[in-house]
Amino acid sequence: MLMVICSIASGLSFGDSPKGVIATLCFFRFWLGFGIGGDYPLSATIMSEYANKKTRGAFISAVFAMQGFGILAGGIVALIVSAAFDHAYKARPYSVNEDRSTVPEADYIWRIILMFGAVPALLTYYWRMKMPETARYTALIARNAKQAAADMSKVLQVELEAEEEKVEKIGVAESKSFGLFSREFARRHGLHLLGTTTTWFLLDIAYYSSNLFQKDIFSAIGWLPKPETMSATHEVYRVAKAQTLIALCGTVPGYWFTVAFIDYLGRFTIQLMGFFFMTVFMFALAIPYHHWKSHNAGFLIMYSLTFFFANFGPNATTFVVPAEIFPARLRSTCHGISAAAGKAGAIVGAFGFLYASQSTNPSDTDAGYPPGIGMKNSLIVLGAINCLGMVFTLLVPESKGKSLEELTGENEEDGDEIQQTSSVQTVPV
Repeated sequence: MLMVICSIASGLSFGDSPKGVIATLCFFRFWLGFGIGGDYPLSATIMSEYANKKTRGAFISAVFAMQGFGILAGGIVALIVSAAFDHAYKARPYSVNEDRSTVPEADYIWRIILMFGAVPALLTYYWRMKMPETARYTALIARNAKQAAADMSKVLQVELEAEEEKVEKIGVAESKSFGLFSREFARRHGLHLLGTTTTWFLLDIAYYSSNLFQKDIFSAIGWLPKPETMSATHEVYRVAKAQTLIALCGTVPGYWFTVAFIDYLGRFTIQLMGFFFMTVFMFALAIPYHHWKSHNAGFLIMYSLTFFFANFGPNATTFVVPAEIFPARLRSTCHGISAAAGKAGAIVGAFGFLYASQSTNPSDTDAGYPPGIGMKNSLIVLGAINCLGMVFTLLVPESKGKSLEELTGENEEDGDEIQQTSSVQTVPV
């Protein structure tokens, strides 16, 4: 509901000055982020707890891979809306006439695009409300084995019987077990949480830096015309076209390669490989940076490959792994902490890249910004951050082919009796 309401409200942002509109927009985008931030760990955990161990990675990564289609759809919506306004309301290039380069009707473009964000959330609302709680939560946390068995029977379309005694034993063990801030959690999962938070943090510094500032990178290498040679609506169209092409060539295929191979190669291998190739391609873009200014096609290919290996790599696995390796009662919480660390990285990347990528020559910087280290050196820094991501990946365990209970050690206290429940169809499974 927050996603639907705040997406619509974002497009209706009001104010009698530009700062007033931006302040209102920020308010609604904050609460939109609150809704999305809640859905991130829930979507991953729900799929993790419903899937079987052989195909769990593919199912969780498929949930995340739909983000690729969302990115693609967002670009297409921006293309259609901007093309329609560009055709209907002719504007002069900024260099020809500053005042007439942005027609008053252009204010509707960004509003319509943002409001379209409510559509997918609204379409899924009914089915999300019908979705039962996961059996692990119902049985282990809510202590209702009969309801857990009924829910699983409905989802899996098989008959399951509840074993109250075994669930009660596990429940008693759960009630005496460690919390998030306990020494026992730090001993068992402290390094795991450090691994999932740091890798997501480092990934999003590089990923969002590259993603949010595609326009500046494309303009710097000459793939997009200089902004002053276009009207505002035509610039939206050209930027959306470039970003949609990158999504189509690199982003979307990368997500679905992960879905196809994650249960064969494993999470650790894909994440390490992804960080490695992101490092390689980022350095390949940065070191001969001036060469790419006259070879736009080559730059586009290399840039697309960076996004391909981000998504066939850590951008997918950082979403998958936290939903598997932590205990049931802390699974969503630890996933949320990891995701929050990632968004902190996105903030660092967004502001850091904005300032760092400014020219070293004070006369060539954007208005209001101090000199930075330049685009070339900024890309080198991003390559080094990806390299650091490889190091922290070593803290993340491999979860391929293991049950959630094996990974978390939740049944250790109860010996073989509870471990043997996998041989019959009971809850928990």
